[in-house]
Amino acid sequence: MIFTQTVLPGVFLVDPERHADERGFFARTYSADEFAAHGLDPRVEQCSMSYNPRTGTLRGMHYQREPHGEVKLVRCTMGAVYDVVVDLRPASPTYCQWVGVELTAENRRMLYVPEGCAHGFLTLVDQTEVFYQISQPHHPTAGAGVRWNDPTFGVAWPSAPRVMADRDAAYPDFVPEPRSP
Repeated sequence: MIFTQTVLPGVFLVDPERHADERGFFARTYSADEFAAHGLDPRVEQCSMSYNPRTGTLRGMHYQREPHGEVKLVRCTMGAVYDVVVDLRPASPTYCQWVGVELTAENRRMLYVPEGCAHGFLTLVDQTEVFYQISQPHHPTAGAGVRWNDPTFGVAWPSAPRVMADRDAAYPDFVPEPRSP
């Protein structure tokens, strides 16, 4: 696997390293040892998927509050998404900043989302499916989120969403924690 650090500390693009021959190719998509060697949390306690029939479907921006913070490894297995991570870690040098990448079934890229970051995506085509490997089971009482268009973050989405859950549209404005000088 090829690990590429994004502009947000701890957020990585993970590309399968393809070994091709006349049959096609073979590539490893997960190795606990390789993730740990890059200083990343290798735990996988739960796997989930979402299916999205329509272009312009927005899911996010979600995270789990402590003590149930979670790490996610996200991959688009069918279709295409614009995948976004927002840094909500007050001690991070990139607090309140974001990174967005295109994940597609064709490029087979994955995005590693560390604890303390909100995650969401916008589907770019109909019939899109996203697969998540998650470091711990979902705890509904710890679920939280920030609004997809909150001006604090200024995420530049490729288009406006056409489909989203009421709760994703209704999160209040984010109030950043004061930072030490």
